[in-house]
Amino acid sequence: MTETTSGSARGAGRSRPGKGLRIERVYTTPGVHPYDEVVWERRDVVMTNWRDGSINFEQRGVEFPDSWSVNAVNIVTSKYFRGAVGTPQREWSLKQLIDRVVKTYRKSGEENGYFAGPADAEIFEHELAYALLHQIFSFNSPVWFNVGTAQKQQVSACFILSVDDSMDSILDWYKEEGLIFKGGSGAGLNLSRIRSSKELLTSGGNASGPVSFMRGADASAGTIKSGGATRRAAKMVVLDVDHPDIEDFIDTKVKEEEKIRALRDAGFDMDLGGADIASVQYQNANNSVRVSDEFMNAVEQGKEFGLRARLTGDVLETVDAKKLFRRMAEAAWACADPGIQYDDEINKWHTCPESGRITASNPCSEYMHLDNSSCNLASLNLMKFLREDDTFDAVNFAKVVELVITAMDISICFADFPTEKIGETTRAFRQLGIGYANLGALLMATGHAYDSDGGRALAGAITSLMTGTAYKRSAELAAIVGAYEGYARNAEPHKRVMRQHADANDTGKRMDDLDTPVWELATKAWKDVAKLGDKHGFRNAQASVLAPTGTIGLMMDCDTTGVEPDLALVKFKKLVGGGSMQIVNGTVARALARLGYQPEQVEAIVEHIAEHGHVVDAPGLKTEHYEVFDCAMGERTISPMGHVRMMAAIQPWISGAISKTVNMSEDATVEEIEEIYFQGWKLGIKALAIYRDNCKVGQPLSAGKGENKGKADDGKATAATVVEKVVEYRPVRKRLPKGRPGITTSFSVGGAEGYMTANSYPDDGLGEVFLKMSKQGSTLAGMMDAFSIAVSVGLQYGVPLETYVSKFTNMRFEPAGLTDDPDVRMAQSIVDYIFRRLALDHLPFETRSALGIHSAAERTRHLETGSYEPDEPAAAEDMRTLAQSAPTEAAPKAPDLKPVPAAVHSSTELLEARQGRSADAPLCFSCGIKMRPAGSCYVCEGCGSTSGCS
Repeated sequence: MTETTSGSARGAGRSRPGKGLRIERVYTTPGVHPYDEVVWERRDVVMTNWRDGSINFEQRGVEFPDSWSVNAVNIVTSKYFRGAVGTPQREWSLKQLIDRVVKTYRKSGEENGYFAGPADAEIFEHELAYALLHQIFSFNSPVWFNVGTAQKQQVSACFILSVDDSMDSILDWYKEEGLIFKGGSGAGLNLSRIRSSKELLTSGGNASGPVSFMRGADASAGTIKSGGATRRAAKMVVLDVDHPDIEDFIDTKVKEEEKIRALRDAGFDMDLGGADIASVQYQNANNSVRVSDEFMNAVEQGKEFGLRARLTGDVLETVDAKKLFRRMAEAAWACADPGIQYDDEINKWHTCPESGRITASNPCSEYMHLDNSSCNLASLNLMKFLREDDTFDAVNFAKVVELVITAMDISICFADFPTEKIGETTRAFRQLGIGYANLGALLMATGHAYDSDGGRALAGAITSLMTGTAYKRSAELAAIVGAYEGYARNAEPHKRVMRQHADANDTGKRMDDLDTPVWELATKAWKDVAKLGDKHGFRNAQASVLAPTGTIGLMMDCDTTGVEPDLALVKFKKLVGGGSMQIVNGTVARALARLGYQPEQVEAIVEHIAEHGHVVDAPGLKTEHYEVFDCAMGERTISPMGHVRMMAAIQPWISGAISKTVNMSEDATVEEIEEIYFQGWKLGIKALAIYRDNCKVGQPLSAGKGENKGKADDGKATAATVVEKVVEYRPVRKRLPKGRPGITTSFSVGGAEGYMTANSYPDDGLGEVFLKMSKQGSTLAGMMDAFSIAVSVGLQYGVPLETYVSKFTNMRFEPAGLTDDPDVRMAQSIVDYIFRRLALDHLPFETRSALGIHSAAERTRHLETGSYEPDEPAAAEDMRTLAQSAPTEAAPKAPDLKPVPAAVHSSTELLEARQGRSADAPLCFSCGIKMRPAGSCYVCEGCGSTSGCS
């Protein structure tokens, strides 16, 4: 994307001769500003908390491209526009926001000698603006919050602190962490330098130990709302596995979870954000144990392992490594903490070991570098590089990486930092964190299963190309404005790590026509890295991470965040002008076309998914292709090891690490968690965490979630044992009156004939059903009588008809086939037909439409107008505006749209409604809707709020 030319430059506060970048146009046209190439429209943004109807945010008349979705517009307007709402100073157009950021980057780049001349600076500005405008990439949230404003120009979202074994250092820790939380970011640190409670102070008394000091920091984090917002602060606390207090550290959250359960059962409000949850400790941090190869080898071999004094290094006691490892797994089974970080693997890839070891990470575990440092992030939207012929545009992807890395490095020149120590380290090492989002969507769209060799090969190739290109640009920048200050001391280890990346690229598995060209370009990039790095050094000590991309992923209209797979095949979508629909992912149709299905087959499969939410038994879909459509949740889910294998497939080309939680089902065992942690070490992952569904009490979940098992696999009670209140409830049967209205329907299913009589309460819906088939006294007649009585009694005891409909429709057995009913032309069984007919006769349109049941007239209307609902101007307008705001990627067929139930406000809640069970995710503090997973955090689809990551 760039060339270099002779000139003068100033970098990192010092003048030196160098070269300036000549910038090549990729997307823009000479003489045409990117803003003039899109259609702009005005919209009103009104965001409410659906639980109490209160308005959280309102700004009318904002200006955005017509291709931007409602969610993206809402999130950017409410979170990133600066100035008091209702004042002339308030930003109201995306143009103002992008200009505020991009012009600041251009000005700093010119002042610090990055460009060959004004023309190149202008091209840089236009290309950056184009990429942001078209959602090709996004900077992390602090850039949007701060850059170009009168406040401090903080650009980093990730921080690592340090604490030593002194009271002054511990108090500095509290203060520095508080300042970072106040600014809306998170921090992590390792407490292993602090003496254990089993060691003596110089005064003769026993030390308090790190777990004790964690209480004070936890209280501080719970008090300082992150960035003045309602969400809790994000923090990571790490302790080395050889610390004498490691067992207390492992048990901290397990004991508090017991307390939560006891207080909840006593009637206290222990939901996340509840009035009484503040009485529980250690809830504001993610905890991780830093394990060594020595410890993991001891686990593998069943040996003893020594816990060492902090000051002398002497072994204070020995423990059974296997038992300690199991204790970690039991704690994670009970409350999801601690996670695990693999110390030797992390430091094996450390570019600057002469300046200190890597001891900790940021809260989401993707940034890992020196203590008292920070990292600014940016993520690319991978779906923007998928061509219409379903090949990956590796050339333009690499050019955008060069552009973004250049901008990220420029930002360090003008950035402010929360503490002077962090500022000094960051300016000296210039750590960057480029990454991507929408990997799950890309893999599905190209016909790859997330858990497949082909999927991992494509992901690995893209990751290698990204990081190789980033370091290549870093070496080019070093030729212009100088290598990072710490490079001279760390030149050899830095170049060694570059060789490790390149060697891993050479052995990367090539699978098909999609990944092979990407690998080839990555190979060339790594060769350039070696050549340019030897000559000029590197501008940045770190280049890439894989962050959660929660809020910015929604800003870019990504279907999937970070490295995550798709949540489900059917999504919740807001419409311009109000209202919402459920929509089958556009990537589904694209994947089916890539797999060779004809348009009419694609249409039938998409219709099946729209009705059922999954691909099982979809007409014409080969069973070997089911795995392509496996998701994080739903009928077919990706196995926990599938997530781990994907992490292992891309880790060799990530400078830092990967923010990802391995989700496990509620019935997962302690042994399975042990295996996940063990395989993470074997496969060369740097860090991971697990989450077992419904293992936590202290978060708000909708009614109906499963109970915790309360026992480990060996049958012994654990700290997660549940003591539930028993509330006896006896339903009352409501009998029908002597005279009641009814409908008798004759039917034929697959040649088998019968009659159904459905009687109703005079004013309150269906009350009984009678079915007659075959001769009196036959087995079939007797079973139909018994079935009718069971259903009728259930209806009279209050079982909703829609419950029966959701359970019995799509049940398959003979006789099946064509019917004589124009509203239900095909039935998979007699029971399937009966309950479709009952739904059409007795359920309101919204309820049965959510279940995918429509009359012949409604289906005809859908073909003509795109809507099942009666013709209304508002509905037609919604459909037109939806078409205007649809994603720009081509697909063989527009996704199928259906109304959503009134109580559904997010994709997670839609999945709950389809599955009939609760998803284990917290509620958004601002909107009150269910959040969705994003890396090791959660993000709200409604307002972009996160549960901890920026």
